[in-house]
Amino acid sequence: MASEKEEMVFTKYEKARIIGSRALQIAMGAPFLIKLSEKDLEDIHYNPVEIAKLEFKDDVIPIAIKRPMPKRREE
Repeated sequence: MASEKEEMVFTKYEKARIIGSRALQIAMGAPFLIKLSEKDLEDIHYNPVEIAKLEFKDDVIPIAIKRPMPKRREE
C-alpha cells in the first residue's frame, strides 16, 4: 500500500477534471492558493485555467480523486 507522502500519478482525464474544477472555482471568485504578482497575472491574462494549472503544478489544489477498486470475489 502506498504511503500518503508519495505523490499520486493522475491520468490525463483526472488531471483535466481537477484543473477544470479548480478553474471554475477561480472564475466564480475563489481565492488563489498560490501567490501571484500582478506581472504574472498580466502575463497569463488573468486566465483561470492557467492559474489552476500553476496551482496543480505546485500541488496545492485540495481536490481528491477516489478511484474505484475491483471487488474481490470468493470462489
